[in-house]
Amino acid sequence: QVQLVESGGGSVQAGWSLQLSCVADRYPLSINAVGWFRQSPGKEREGVASLYIGASDTYYSNAVKGRFRISQDNSRKTVWLRMDDLKPEDTAMYYCAAGYVGQRRLMLQSNQYRDWGQGTQVTVSS
Repeated sequence: QVQLVESGGGSVQAGWSLQLSCVADRYPLSINAVGWFRQSPGKEREGVASLYIGASDTYYSNAVKGRFRISQDNSRKTVWLRMDDLKPEDTAMYYCAAGYVGQRRLMLQSNQYRDWGQGTQVTVSS
């Protein structure tokens, strides 16, 4: 199992930016992707952004496309989520997850990811 630790959440005003970090203790052969997901009270967990480890392709939900950017540094086993122009509807617990995703169309599906971090809270006020 991969241990994932998220950091960087906080409380900000609308329009501000935050950068979340996800550090993995290892990248075994059983995983090939890392994603960011979020969940707010009363709502289902939704995929926000993801990438294949070591690859350049990135995937975003329509809700964040153009405002969020996912990036990685494999040597540090770290994936970042840069969030710009934050909106109150971005308020949620954000989770980092790792898994093996065999098809690109499934890259934002939470059931494709096996290992999850504890989450970091992002709160955006208007």
